[in-house]
Amino acid sequence: MEEQPAQEKLVAKQSELVQQHKNPCPPPRSRRWLMRGLVVVLLVSVVFNLGFYAWYQEYFTIGGGPAEQFETGDQFAKEKIAIISITGTIMPPFTERILRSIKRAHEDDQVKGILLEIDSPGGLVADSHQIYHRLVELRKTKRIVVSMKRMAASGGYYVAMGAGEEGVIFAEPTTWTGSLGVIIPRFDMSGLAEKVGIVSDPLKTGEFKDALNPFRNLTDRERAIWDHILDESYQRFLNIITDNRKNLDYDQVKKLATGQIYPATDAKQNGLIDEIGYQEDALARLKEITGLNQVRVIRYSHPKSLADILLGSAEASQAENRKQALLDSTVPRAMYFASWMGDLPAW
Repeated sequence: MEEQPAQEKLVAKQSELVQQHKNPCPPPRSRRWLMRGLVVVLLVSVVFNLGFYAWYQEYFTIGGGPAEQFETGDQFAKEKIAIISITGTIMPPFTERILRSIKRAHEDDQVKGILLEIDSPGGLVADSHQIYHRLVELRKTKRIVVSMKRMAASGGYYVAMGAGEEGVIFAEPTTWTGSLGVIIPRFDMSGLAEKVGIVSDPLKTGEFKDALNPFRNLTDRERAIWDHILDESYQRFLNIITDNRKNLDYDQVKKLATGQIYPATDAKQNGLIDEIGYQEDALARLKEITGLNQVRVIRYSHPKSLADILLGSAEASQAENRKQALLDSTVPRAMYFASWMGDLPAW
């Protein structure tokens, strides 16, 4: 009989332990505050370290310009070859970064040559010419060799002319180049507007104030004005190629400037490039031209600011930025660009 109560006590004890396991006691208030405090400290630490990293990058970048990254060659050599990369569509904010790289190379007496690396379908007329203009100044003291990657078309070819007559242009076997010409992207939605009953009636102070309105057809007078604007940029493009390609005259350049894309073999045959080869071939030629044996090849990079790191792409999603992008997309832009589309609203 004494054995039965003992077993009952054991069973009751086990049930109590199981119940405690199912319903554990909440941690004391002090422990919860400790955990919250540790989370806050962790967040503050992350923000502090990101800020310190951004400050470090900015502090060790001369004059707020690009930083140097070792690419190849003799890491301890005094004399340098600088790689300036032009990638993607030539437009802000990338234009400013390219200009800062050119400025940095121009001011650095240790830089003896420039490898201009181009992988771009072109971009805005004004931005392409700004880069070309700065390269013309740079080539007065530094030799420039061009290495074309996947594509160096339209504005991408325009900036390559910054190497000058003495420069050498390399293109990879699969490079597309050419597309010599100007385009102002425009959509004609007048037919759609008529179908859905949209009437565009802007209030304006002059006949040509809404000359590129997509909801109506261009008048003959408007088309004549824009043809003149296009031709001015087109003639500049032709003259710049003529001035910088010693084996091509104006008539030959004009014959090639149909907007056509040329593969590397055709581009060489037509005198648009000098050699078919890769970046290492262009670099070897630049070393030969400059007479450099022991040289440090560096690449310019642009560190992100603290705002870039903290905000990332969040800023671009704000309503004001979307509205700004929509408004910007309606502004006429003459482009040296290997595409028919150009800007789409809010892209």
